[in-house]
Amino acid sequence: MSPRGGRPSRLVERALELSRADGCVVIAEERSSANLRWARNALTTNGVTRGRTVTVVATVDGGEGVASGVVSRSGAAEADLESLVRAAEAAARSAGPAQDARPLLTPAQAAKGQDGAGFEEVPAETSAKVFEHFAPALGEAFGRAAAGGRELYGYAYHGLTSTYLGTSTGVRLRHDQPSGTLELNAKSPDGVRSAWAGRSTRDFGDVDPRELDAELAPRLEWARRKVELPAGRYETLLPPTAVADLLIYLLWSSTGRDAVEGRTVYSRPGGGTRLGERLAALPLTLRSDPGEPGLQAPPFLVAHASGDDASVFDNGLPLGPTDWIRDGVLHRLSTTRHSAELTGLPVTPAISNLVLEGGGDRSLAEMAAATGRGLLLTSLWYIREVDPATLLLTGLTRDGVYLVEGGEVVGEVNNFRFNESPVDLLARAVEAGRTERTLPREWSDWFTRAAMPPLRVPDFHMSSVSQGV
Repeated sequence: MSPRGGRPSRLVERALELSRADGCVVIAEERSSANLRWARNALTTNGVTRGRTVTVVATVDGGEGVASGVVSRSGAAEADLESLVRAAEAAARSAGPAQDARPLLTPAQAAKGQDGAGFEEVPAETSAKVFEHFAPALGEAFGRAAAGGRELYGYAYHGLTSTYLGTSTGVRLRHDQPSGTLELNAKSPDGVRSAWAGRSTRDFGDVDPRELDAELAPRLEWARRKVELPAGRYETLLPPTAVADLLIYLLWSSTGRDAVEGRTVYSRPGGGTRLGERLAALPLTLRSDPGEPGLQAPPFLVAHASGDDASVFDNGLPLGPTDWIRDGVLHRLSTTRHSAELTGLPVTPAISNLVLEGGGDRSLAEMAAATGRGLLLTSLWYIREVDPATLLLTGLTRDGVYLVEGGEVVGEVNNFRFNESPVDLLARAVEAGRTERTLPREWSDWFTRAAMPPLRVPDFHMSSVSQGV
């Protein structure tokens, strides 16, 4: 059955037919989602949603240079397309020349073929059926938690976005992207003790809420003993979720043009970039790959706006395996075609997944068992940039900071505000554990596809005590 308001491929074709601009890019995205929410060991809400967004990029050569105009509209149907296309053309004509202007890609330059259903077919769609095995397991987890004196709160979300991209130069691309997240909080009945765990998933066939509850149960027991610690530098075990949150910010900050112009932590004093410089003592490799098993991401660039890390003129650009840091050495910075020409760097588009590998094979629990005295974190939140020149970040610990002594967790300590640069952390990390898929807690609304190891940092800077939970 065609979606209400027209099949997305037809919307793309019709918008291109209506265009009077010198160039045109049309992106139609059809979204569906299903969710479950629970509190105090009982489901509270569930729902299914659908939505559509159509984005039109018009390019106009005004004699002094090519300008672009971008207009997006939610819920657009075929009857809305002419006004949408005209609005994009008007925006382009009123704009000045675009610095990033480049000829739109031809089919020979763009990504090849489809990675699933064809361009003309109806969009993929999720439904409540995605939870058919997960929901009964969640019910069992509720029973186990209640018997153990725990209350479970949480949220499960699954979304599926079908993206259709067409250009006036003949490019036609389509990608179906599933994305799921599971967040589970276990609390004591009085609400004083809390522990969190999260997972990312493509289809909810590989996440088990019973396993997460079993992971959280001992943490609530650890929290029965409270230990007050002052601010300072502590040997700290960062779990994969915290490592992901820090390194995603590192990736977002790795734009080549900003580095060449001396504005970031990747700028070399005196000029140039730090490409080729060792950033990590350990043989760490930070990479992205659209085809990474379990973390598959769009294999072509979809840009709704131009910025430091993307250009609307690059829509359809192929994406492939990219090492940002290779064996501890800075290997690539992100560029558009425009910024690559300006800087002399390779064209390296951003990719929406991230993997860190360090060659270790120990789990977080095994690393804790080998710790004399240190802190074991659960997650970070409210992360903000303090200084782009050093990529100094600040943020808070959340839902459990535990004291490890003699390889055993002996209690829960107070929360802290931290001040750290992820680039400095990579330089100071002395151990990387086993890489595993994880859910970045802070950035889970924007970036969910990550695999990270736990890291041991000998002197993580807890700058002040926090009253956060």
